[in-house]
Amino acid sequence: MNTKNDKLIEKYNMMVRFEKPLWDKGATHVAGIDEAGRGPLAGPVVAAACVLSADRPILGLDDSKKLSPKKRDELFEQILLNCLDFQVIRIEHDEIDQINILEATKKAMRLCVDGLKQTPDCLLIDAVEIHHNNIPIMPIIKGDSLSVSIAAASILAKVTRDRIMEEYDVTYPGYEFSKHKGYGTKAHYAAIEKIGLSPIHRRSFLKRIIGRVE
Repeated sequence: MNTKNDKLIEKYNMMVRFEKPLWDKGATHVAGIDEAGRGPLAGPVVAAACVLSADRPILGLDDSKKLSPKKRDELFEQILLNCLDFQVIRIEHDEIDQINILEATKKAMRLCVDGLKQTPDCLLIDAVEIHHNNIPIMPIIKGDSLSVSIAAASILAKVTRDRIMEEYDVTYPGYEFSKHKGYGTKAHYAAIEKIGLSPIHRRSFLKRIIGRVE
């Protein structure tokens, strides 16, 4: 019978299917990139880049959305302790309104790459297409579930953004940002209708109701 640890090792070995061939060829700096917060009505979009070590496996990595908040926090700390390099960048709500969410996401991702201590040998990225400084890019559909590097980046981005929104819940009470993290829940829309928009709401996401609530 497989133990829990055996299953985690098996999953890890499956999720290095993209990294291992690169590591075996001598590419020591393979960066996974992902984002959190493209869909919410408020707050920043956050992108992260993470370079994992082939010699320091982190068990339990997965798409951040599949993990409990407690497990994400635990893995967040493990990633910071064991990765070779990482960078996290946020683009604020007002710039999202100016350049649109897709361009804001791409900008955050490019800034993450620029902020790494060493230029990556390759970028592994899920969903968003970026081309940056002639670095080879490997797009991976549903990469946050298939690549440990992208999964690690997704956890860094998600935990960082969730903590930002929890801080905003204190600054702007009444919206329950700590519960829904700015996403368009029924309770969130009800709060907007009741007390109006906060300074961190994305006006470009709320055009249909902005005349009523401002």
